[in-house]
Amino acid sequence: MGSCSGLDFDWAIQKYEYLNLVGVILLEFFSQDSFLGCFRDVLVDSRLVLPGDVPKDSDVQANIVAGCSDRDKCEDSPCQNRGRCVSQGWRRYACECHRPYEGDDCAEEYITGRFGNKDLESYAMFSLDNDPGDFVVISMFIRTRQSSGLLLILANTTSQYLRLWLVEGRVKVQVNNFETLVGRNTVNNGHFHLVAVKLEGTAATLLLSAQTQGSMAIRRVQAHPGDLVFVGGLPDSRASASFGGYFKGCVQDLRINSKHLQFYPVSTPVESYNLEKLVGVSEGCSSDNACAANPCLNGGECYSMWDDFICSCPPNTAGQRCEEVKWCELSPCPVTTICQPLSQGFEYAVIPGQISILWYHSNKKIKSNLSSVSLSFRTRQSEAVLLHAQRDSDHITISLLDSHLVTELLDGADHDSLKVTAESLAPLSDGEWHFVSISKERQFPTSRWIMDVDGHKEYISVSKAAVGDLNFLRDGADIFLGGLSQECGLTFSGCLGPVEIGGLHLPFHLETELNLPRPQEEQFVRGNSNNSPQYGCWGATVCAPNPCQNGGMCEDLFDQHQCTCPSEWTGSLCQDQTDTCNSHPCVNGNCTNLSEGYKCECEPGFTGEQCEVEMDMCENSSCNYGATCLKSFQSYTCLCPRNMTGHFCELPQLPASFCAGTRWNYSCFNGGNCSEAENTCYCLPGFTGQW
Repeated sequence: MGSCSGLDFDWAIQKYEYLNLVGVILLEFFSQDSFLGCFRDVLVDSRLVLPGDVPKDSDVQANIVAGCSDRDKCEDSPCQNRGRCVSQGWRRYACECHRPYEGDDCAEEYITGRFGNKDLESYAMFSLDNDPGDFVVISMFIRTRQSSGLLLILANTTSQYLRLWLVEGRVKVQVNNFETLVGRNTVNNGHFHLVAVKLEGTAATLLLSAQTQGSMAIRRVQAHPGDLVFVGGLPDSRASASFGGYFKGCVQDLRINSKHLQFYPVSTPVESYNLEKLVGVSEGCSSDNACAANPCLNGGECYSMWDDFICSCPPNTAGQRCEEVKWCELSPCPVTTICQPLSQGFEYAVIPGQISILWYHSNKKIKSNLSSVSLSFRTRQSEAVLLHAQRDSDHITISLLDSHLVTELLDGADHDSLKVTAESLAPLSDGEWHFVSISKERQFPTSRWIMDVDGHKEYISVSKAAVGDLNFLRDGADIFLGGLSQECGLTFSGCLGPVEIGGLHLPFHLETELNLPRPQEEQFVRGNSNNSPQYGCWGATVCAPNPCQNGGMCEDLFDQHQCTCPSEWTGSLCQDQTDTCNSHPCVNGNCTNLSEGYKCECEPGFTGEQCEVEMDMCENSSCNYGATCLKSFQSYTCLCPRNMTGHFCELPQLPASFCAGTRWNYSCFNGGNCSEAENTCYCLPGFTGQW
């Protein structure tokens, strides 16, 4: 093996020392303002130092690469989070960061402050240490699902001169306790929104995500060092309640002009105002577990969202919390009814039926104001009780008296002053369906009751004092359909349709007859189980056996019949033979009654079964040789051709003779000859006349 000479070894040591010296010099540069550029042909004592080969594990060189490239650093996209890279000369760049990012490469995000976590009170307080000037821009990102809450207040020792809070999900700005501006768009959808308020002299502008929401004229605002900035609420909870309470949500990158208000500072040095107090504000933008309270009803499955939840509802349910049960899809009602969905349950529309006396009472959970009664009925009874309800001296009775509907209402102990009565104008016991609604019309200063019968309003006469509502039926009252009480012998004979008091049904079925119990809280409950209505509306069997005689057809008109008789019979039961000539069937003739109808003797010139056809006298005329028949009443005349004559134009036309008289000339027709006597003719046999 070869060995190094002493000279070569010494050179190696010198080169190493020289490189150390260069490194020290470069480090000195880096410690101040590092040299950025290229070295070429660096010689020490005529020996090449840079560039040179150095072992990889050597600490002689740092951040030095071979070559001298001037490639733009922005081509490497060093700016993160959509930051814009700006070239600063040879191999230098700067990043212009989008909010809420900061740092040389826009890699650091301003830390979000979470307010109102788990609905706890929270707020932050900052103090101003400079004068922002006449042009002030307050901006921040907010995220919330609440429709109300305090965002920010700027205050001095005497007043709150700038307020921002949420009203119905919109940002509201108030300056100097007077000038007010409300944004057009809502911000409580759970997304981040950039809210900015710009105060410039005597004008204020509200912006949302750089879109103007409105402007207004204001009195000039001047902020001073020592003024306080409250974020999310005030130390006094009652004062915060005036602005919708404490803010619940997140605030990020809050600034006044370009100076920051940081709840938790970032590592990048930025100019910020002093944080004086931080209460209940946590780092980050975490979400409350909205599913912890099991908000989904009726077996719905809850899925958490940011400060919200969504329910996956089972079949037959709907609504945000699966609170709307589609009860009628569960077939809860008996087959004789029609299910009707309600907001809190279901009811059923009954097929109208005949009832015995039914008894009802409330379930003692009715809180609604009862001020109406509605029902439908069909009967031929002239005297009957449809509905009667009573508690102590208070009562309401709806009945038929002399076929007219009568309503009597008594509310209170003073019967003379609190009694209301009404009677329908027309009789209603006609076997037809009638629809009745009795309701209270509220007017100032008194009220009056209205009875509506088949869509025709009839105002009920009211005594001196106005009568109250039907709230005595909410607890402890007995309600009867079809009579005054269960012991009453006189019952209603007819059909009743749906009956409601204050919009609550009186069910014809017992709860045990339903496939599912009614879930609504407020109910009237049927009490007696021994009386059951008959479903379907029909009266007595008035057509069996058939009361109509002589082949008449019976029609059932609900507890009454009507006979349709053959033409030869009449009367309510088709018992009387019809006088067929009473209707004057013969138009142009005389009528004669027969055992099986009638016979018409027609006047001359008419024919037909009822002498209704005028005869054509020319139809069988005796006009000859092309003569024209001329009709007249009961006869005809023949109009003969020139060469024919006679009554029926049956004779040929004879030649005429021309005669000269002493006074005038004349002619003798039909072969007649001139006579010697003045103005006369000699006629042939069969002809007469002067000429």
